[in-house]
Amino acid sequence: MNKTNIVFTLGLCSTGLVPNCSANPTVQKQPNILYIMSDDHAYQAISAYGYGLNSTPNIDRIAKGGAIFTKAFVTNSISAPSRAVMLTGKFSHLNGKIDNRGGFNWDQNSFPKLLQQNGYQTALIGKIHLDGLPQGFDYSNVLPGQGQYYNPDFIENGVKKQYHGYVTTLTTQFALDWLDKKRDKSKPFCMLYHQKAPHRNWLPEEKYLNLFEDKEFPFPENFFDDYSGRTTAAHTQEMEITKVMTWGNDMKFENDPYTGEPTPFVANLNRMDDQQRAAWRAAYNPKNDAFIKAKLQGRELAKWKYQRYIRDYLKCIQSVDDGVGEVLDYLDKNGLTDNTIVVYTSDQGFYLGEHGWFDKRFMYEESFRTPLVIRYPKEIKPGTVITQMVQNLDFAPTLLNYAGVKPDKGMQGESFRNLLNGKSMKWRDAIYYHYYEYPAEHAVKRHYGVRTDRYKLIHFYYDVDEWEMFDLEKDPHEMKSVYNDPAYAEIQAKLHKKLNELRVKYKDTDEVTNSFLPVKKN
Repeated sequence: MNKTNIVFTLGLCSTGLVPNCSANPTVQKQPNILYIMSDDHAYQAISAYGYGLNSTPNIDRIAKGGAIFTKAFVTNSISAPSRAVMLTGKFSHLNGKIDNRGGFNWDQNSFPKLLQQNGYQTALIGKIHLDGLPQGFDYSNVLPGQGQYYNPDFIENGVKKQYHGYVTTLTTQFALDWLDKKRDKSKPFCMLYHQKAPHRNWLPEEKYLNLFEDKEFPFPENFFDDYSGRTTAAHTQEMEITKVMTWGNDMKFENDPYTGEPTPFVANLNRMDDQQRAAWRAAYNPKNDAFIKAKLQGRELAKWKYQRYIRDYLKCIQSVDDGVGEVLDYLDKNGLTDNTIVVYTSDQGFYLGEHGWFDKRFMYEESFRTPLVIRYPKEIKPGTVITQMVQNLDFAPTLLNYAGVKPDKGMQGESFRNLLNGKSMKWRDAIYYHYYEYPAEHAVKRHYGVRTDRYKLIHFYYDVDEWEMFDLEKDPHEMKSVYNDPAYAEIQAKLHKKLNELRVKYKDTDEVTNSFLPVKKN
């Protein structure tokens, strides 16, 4: 564009005759970054993945307009550690956040800090689940801890305030407000837009209270798994919908159906205003009464609990998808779509009844694997499918690569930009995982392991010393370990070798692992 055309275009901008015209005429070379992450959103509950449970048209817009990953994984399947890995590009043992209980050191480097130091406007909005005042952001408005679904508290730049409304809708409103009114529009932006939903205890928005109530969802084929063919860890976990899912934490009961005593859910009801509370009672009490009269037991009780769980879980996702649509529409209307990288993912996978479970933690596929779709019209062709194994460890170096910013020397991930743009590149043939939070809620034992394209090797340790190995091609649901099966002896040896190599590469040797062990009580 020559000088005359620039002046002419500026004149039209000032009169409003050119739509979607930025007030700053400077051509922005660095892309904007919109990183969207929900909590506990299983890939099975995104319609672009084809499982048929629900419809997520707005998240699907990202997948259709860009790339969908079929083998995206986390390094540690639990909320706060996963978020720490995402920010720092380092495994849990190096960023210091191994579980949900310990603190997080915000002083260490992160990709938002590096972007901020290189001219980006940065914002963090919604759930982060890392204690302390967030660093690396020009603006933050975050939920304290897990946050509340109804009339939640937010901490805006260090100041706590309660807001009236539904948390998913509020998080979206705050994100749009920052995009439209609070950022410096002369700079590229990086916004981390994080939803609390669909984290338990799955409290849907009022408008979706009756969604799916007339639908009977199919049960996973291994819902009544007896865990034969696997080690102690699968047998001793406490994640079963049948035995563990409780009235107070995971069901919508004001009183325990057997004791008549108030449940912890009452605390959620008490946070609602009268209108919200009335809507909830109208939607749920008749079902509770019917259930109490029926006095279900055994498999019938398990089936009822699963239907209650999956319906409420998917209702929460519907509001998440609405918010994604609003933000994508804002990009479209303001001429930002072409130069904005949009990522949608979760902090890990989640069990939707597979193996009879809810929650996450295990290195088994449903919790190890996470949804990931990315759109960037300038580089990523619509309908791209990425089948290589990537991890949340790679997010920081990838986004920094797009921004033209050098990653921190301590970052252990790799940029997968060339996977997205179709350029030839050598990529990893195996990934590493390590879970630490035991003894703790859900009783999933400490373990680490390696996954290749076809095989998986897992070592459970601390109070046990047991190994599992799976042939994911023949046994995609991981129902029977083939560890020590003579037919797999050669493959088993190769997996042990690869596991040892990765532990050295990522600086997670036995000495390091042992340093994180709790002191055993006599």
